Amino acid sequence: MTSLLQLLTEKTQNAFEANDLDSNLGTVRVSDRPDLAQFQCNGAMAAAKQAGKNPRAIAADIVSKLEKNEIFEKLEIAGPGFININVKPEILYKYALKSLEVNLGVGNIGKGAKVIFDYGGPNVAKAMHVGHLRSAIIGESLKRAYNFAGYDAIGDIHLGDWGTQMGMVISELEIRHPDWPYFRENQTDFPKDSPITLQDLEEIYPAASAACKQNEDRLEQARQATVELQNGRPGYRALWQHMVDVSIEAIKANYEKLNVHFELWNGEASVHDLISPMVKKLKEDNLAVASDGALVMHVARDDDSKEIPPLILYKKDGAVMYGTTDLATLLEREKYFQPEKVTYVVDKRQNLHFEQVFRAAKASNITPGKTDLTFIGYGTMNGTDGKPFKTREGGVMKLEDLIKTSHEKALQKMSEANITGKFDEKQTNDIAHKVSIAAIKFADLQNHPNSDYIFDLDRMTSFEGKTGPYLLYQTVRINSLLEKADSDGIQSHNNALPNEALELQEIELLLHITQFPENSLGVVKSNSPHILADYLYKLAQNFSSFYSNCHIMSEKNTQRRQFRLMLCQMTRAQMIAGLGILGIDVPEKM
Repeated sequence: MTSLLQLLTEKTQNAFEANDLDSNLGTVRVSDRPDLAQFQCNGAMAAAKQAGKNPRAIAADIVSKLEKNEIFEKLEIAGPGFININVKPEILYKYALKSLEVNLGVGNIGKGAKVIFDYGGPNVAKAMHVGHLRSAIIGESLKRAYNFAGYDAIGDIHLGDWGTQMGMVISELEIRHPDWPYFRENQTDFPKDSPITLQDLEEIYPAASAACKQNEDRLEQARQATVELQNGRPGYRALWQHMVDVSIEAIKANYEKLNVHFELWNGEASVHDLISPMVKKLKEDNLAVASDGALVMHVARDDDSKEIPPLILYKKDGAVMYGTTDLATLLEREKYFQPEKVTYVVDKRQNLHFEQVFRAAKASNITPGKTDLTFIGYGTMNGTDGKPFKTREGGVMKLEDLIKTSHEKALQKMSEANITGKFDEKQTNDIAHKVSIAAIKFADLQNHPNSDYIFDLDRMTSFEGKTGPYLLYQTVRINSLLEKADSDGIQSHNNALPNEALELQEIELLLHITQFPENSLGVVKSNSPHILADYLYKLAQNFSSFYSNCHIMSEKNTQRRQFRLMLCQMTRAQMIAGLGILGIDVPEKM
């Protein structure tokens, strides 16, 4: 589906081509100076260099051809050869109305192609903490943006359920409870109910980790337990399954509160049986070689500007490494999904690791050449002191505690805004939950993923400024207005463009609404939701200006009132869809 910006670019490119100039120079974009024009084309300057002509003369030739199109209201040449473009209000309105179509005028660029997003994957047997927040928020939003653009996007949590931390916990439990059936050599029948709770694991893992750091023998026990677990020792496998089940229950609860969902709940263990035959094939192909007792793949290239170490597949003690399970996971994904793209949303400090894995996957054809492997590294969430976010005591805050604290802050802000007194306790808490999650998510997503950002709970829960709650407030305001119009029998109409000249605020809002397709697809093209977050904030600002300066319900002119109600409907549709892509739900009332 063609957007207004695409239409303008197409017509301008045709004009350049008709003048025997590179058509790509006819690209049109939104004007940098909205006080001068709605759109602009800067290609005449580059065309002048290629053709050896005066840029204003070239711009004049282009304008003379564009003037034959009835969609333009005004075409001007500015400065050295900028082409300023205004289109007629009825054209703006025609394209803005696409906001009320099923997909809001956004084209199906994905055409059902499968894309897998690997994000949010915590380790089992550990409490989730704020370090898991960015991966989950960014990954979920990207997945939603790709689905909105017509892809078949799949979220895979890829749990850390097979590493040394499992051996640490198992060996710690064996020391504490040597009489448990899980530790008897020939036992094959085990209890169905878990002997440990999540609270137990939250205490056991730190104790086991500390013991392994202080005592080499304890670390060796943990390594041995890990190897035996991976080799299929029945008691260890049964105890491990209990730990996984208990952990997943808590992980699902936390992510449900964050409105983060996964289509696949696979972990490292799910690909364990693929590793041995995969490594065997790598050895046969002379891609996996012995090095100081370990098994590695050399992935460095002659043109590397920095050192790229070998990818270790097996350590000296035979333990499987993260890179090995990552390769096996790519093998599994190719087997079952044949994705067009696999995208990892992880801490940017993991860049080298994934560079090694991607090179190994391509060199071995585990991932075919046509499949795109993408690394999206995110920055640090810092406190107001500019340092990585911590609790007041200096520790890492649990994710559930952060969600609870944000909820309490949202209730406080709602009380200050005189919102809490309007609803019963259940409704108030439901609204506060949506406000707190909007605050958390928008504070993150308004930044480029690679950037660090300041987590300031007081500022981000405010109903003013560039915040999630502000966007919710504006959307709910439109809901209330349209409900009132409906109850009063006041109708909007899609043929309601007034005969009289539009107000400045009407044109500004209408113009902005036409740009939704480029901004929602911009998330897909750049792998950064901040583009859409910026767009929605500006949309809310434009609506606020329109609301403050233009009568809506009290407008006497029926056609103009209908038109303004249509602007409200289009704005609401974009806010709800756009916030939905960001993973933010809008309360019906506030």
